[in-house]
Amino acid sequence: MGAARRFTPPTSPAFWRSPLRGPRLTALLGVVLLAGITLLFVTGLLSYAAYNPDLAGGVNDKTPGKGLLGFSLFAWPTGPHWLYRLTQGVHVTLGVVLVPVLLAKLWSVIPKLFTMPPARSIGHALERLSLLLLVGGALFEFVTGLLNVQLDYVFPGSFYSLHFYGAWVFIGAFVVHVALKLPRTVQALRERTDPDAAADDTGLVAVRPAPPTVSRRGALGLVGAGSLLLFVTTAGQSIGGWWRRTALLAPHGGADPGSGPNGFQINKSAAGAGVRARDTGEDWQLMVEGGGRRVRLSRAELLRLPQYEVALPIACVEGWSTEDQRWSGVRLRDLAALVGLDEAPPGVLVESLQLSGAFRRAALRDNQVRDPRSLLALRVGGADLSLDHGYPARIIVPAAPGVLNTKWVARMTFGAV
Repeated sequence: MGAARRFTPPTSPAFWRSPLRGPRLTALLGVVLLAGITLLFVTGLLSYAAYNPDLAGGVNDKTPGKGLLGFSLFAWPTGPHWLYRLTQGVHVTLGVVLVPVLLAKLWSVIPKLFTMPPARSIGHALERLSLLLLVGGALFEFVTGLLNVQLDYVFPGSFYSLHFYGAWVFIGAFVVHVALKLPRTVQALRERTDPDAAADDTGLVAVRPAPPTVSRRGALGLVGAGSLLLFVTTAGQSIGGWWRRTALLAPHGGADPGSGPNGFQINKSAAGAGVRARDTGEDWQLMVEGGGRRVRLSRAELLRLPQYEVALPIACVEGWSTEDQRWSGVRLRDLAALVGLDEAPPGVLVESLQLSGAFRRAALRDNQVRDPRSLLALRVGGADLSLDHGYPARIIVPAAPGVLNTKWVARMTFGAV
């Protein structure tokens, strides 16, 4: 019998034999992630701002106890009307597209995770800690984000809270990591080739490389092809038009929502929200309050008020959006005028017939109320709203996240925010 083959542990540099690894490959992938993650973080902050988290004691904010992390950036504008559709579409699509790049980057540096001893100095210990938070934070953010896109809420707690706090942990580690590695990244990009293993101070170049099965350029091509495939099968949910048919990885994007004026995507059905047909029957009335006055209006009375028509999409946090739909109904600012708030109407707290769940109550800013395109919609595409689309009345506001376009409206309180 021959001698038993000696086991090489992953803590040994000889264990890692891929000829592709090296500081230049890692630097190239790192630059792509630097640009992509920066844009992800910015669009994530914009998504947070779009929820108007500071209104009505944080009624729109699902991240309790956030402290200094939950600052309000600015009053979210109402124009252009496709603003949130763009920013959230970019956020979700880019997050999906970066998955192959992230996995390739983790693969390129995996020998570093097994380096011994774990810490050679205080500086090295801080670097390893930031790397642990960076890798853990990245995986957590990407996994929860992908599950949210797929409407698969297997994680404990609220997606909003988990993704929000995870983002701050991740971005903190990301900034530290970039500050530590940027000089070495610039140096690696300037050099045409990687050093040999003896001269490599990164620990990435294999000391006993195996024969190559693919070139480094081919490996980068595979990563790029994977990202392109994910783009094609995801982006259509927010691009719309013909592209929507290609959104195979997006539950709402590629699904057939049916035909007719109400044949467009929904996020939550009436049954899922606990809204029953008898709750929206002839006895339904809208309560409008503000300025010390109160008005009750039936749907027939609302239809007798001046009606306006606007073309606006619905855009949701999962990245999907509808085409512009033709909505008609009563302007929010006209409803404010019914309770004497016709001069500079304030923001409004909107409450739904929905019995429980997030965003049963939602607040809108004064600039959203005053925009002439902001409606209490009663009809869409020339037909009455369907029950799943919010019958007997729903909110539609330009550039607002879908969850703020409250369905099955029961009460509106102007000046409560």
